[in-house]
Amino acid sequence: MKKAGFLFFFLALASFRAYPETGLSFAAAAGLAVEASVELRNEYQTLAMREGAWKWGIRPFFPRLGFTASEDDKVSEIGPDSYRKNYTANVEQLLWDGGRLSFSRKMEKAEIGFAGSKLKQAAADIADAAVSVYRDVLQGRLLIDIRKKTLESLEEQLRILRQEYDLGLARQLDLTEAEITVAMAGLEIRALSIDLEESEWRLKEKLGLEKLPVLTERIDTRRSLKLPLPLMAGSFAESRNQDLASLRFSLAMREAEVRAASRSWIPSLRMTGNVGINGSHYPLSRYNWSVGLSIDFSSPWLSGSFDAAAGREPPYDKNASIRQTLIPAPDPGAMYSVRSAKLALAHEHSRYETLIREVHAAAERAVQKCELLDRKRIVALNALELEGEKLRLAELKLSLGEITRIDMMEARLDYAGQEAAVVEAAVAVLRAERELEKFLDLSPGELSLFSEAGI
Repeated sequence: MKKAGFLFFFLALASFRAYPETGLSFAAAAGLAVEASVELRNEYQTLAMREGAWKWGIRPFFPRLGFTASEDDKVSEIGPDSYRKNYTANVEQLLWDGGRLSFSRKMEKAEIGFAGSKLKQAAADIADAAVSVYRDVLQGRLLIDIRKKTLESLEEQLRILRQEYDLGLARQLDLTEAEITVAMAGLEIRALSIDLEESEWRLKEKLGLEKLPVLTERIDTRRSLKLPLPLMAGSFAESRNQDLASLRFSLAMREAEVRAASRSWIPSLRMTGNVGINGSHYPLSRYNWSVGLSIDFSSPWLSGSFDAAAGREPPYDKNASIRQTLIPAPDPGAMYSVRSAKLALAHEHSRYETLIREVHAAAERAVQKCELLDRKRIVALNALELEGEKLRLAELKLSLGEITRIDMMEARLDYAGQEAAVVEAAVAVLRAERELEKFLDLSPGELSLFSEAGI
């Protein structure tokens, strides 16, 4: 839980420092998103209160004190009147309960720690959602830049075509088609601008900002991807994957249930004691004291208690008492609790073994997916180079009069379409890379370091 709390405040502090001075990076955006989450903040506060309550839960290990005051007045019409005043202090101390109380506290602490891990994962999910929108904004801006450059080229071709039309060197039909092409390119930019505006609005909402700062990250379409070996990723995922961590906690809880059910018959032992003062009138002049032992036990076939106490009422009286309570067959059905707990534990073990195999396979598939998408990115870059060659050939053919300016504009649109395909392929690689990082419980950007280190 403390680690999760440190993560929360560290990200928030880092984002607060990084954003105003150096612009907004992926890490700073993640920190701001975590800081802006009111729900996450409330969950951390709730967890902190649970931990505080757990600390005070140590109270049952210490003596329990109690005080009693009573007055019993009796007025009789025939016999003598009586007045009885009694003030008593008593103490009870747990001596032995088979370790049940200590064990329950350990399990409660484990639950708090697991809840802290879940909150850490929730914080990571919020941060990843912000980074994802960040990438959408970068992609939208890059696509608009591509389309704007294309529009400038198309408008230049339209300007030349109009001059040719005025000189009688071009047809009205070609001019009209070129104007439609330019208008369609402008509409596409407007549509992309609307999508970008929506992405920027979502990013501001996730970060809790009214205005976006400068975004320092860029989409590098030529960045080579460094990946771990599939077997290494599978082994690492086994130790870090959150689903496996949840199932390990469930296994620990099932094992605890088996031990608790097996120990349910162990009796608990308590020591009791009390001291009191009594009398008929103030100041009270008599006192008494006693000490005793109490044994409680419970099983499906027999439960009860045994209490023994001895004391004195100076100067002359002594007292002793023994009390036994037996209840035969209080809950025969409870005899199946141990078997049921063992069966649930066996089922959890089976689930755990199955999930380990699935995690290994999923990690290997994630690495292979990254490799395939990176290869698609390279193919898209190669296709872009070919489109560039086609565009240069179209310019040459246009200068030789072998094609029309409409053909040239179509070639420019094809090149722009391939530029957009390269951007989309690079973004797909980034998304797959982040999915693999999340699966391995790595922070954004740590996959390359992990692959180089060969952990």
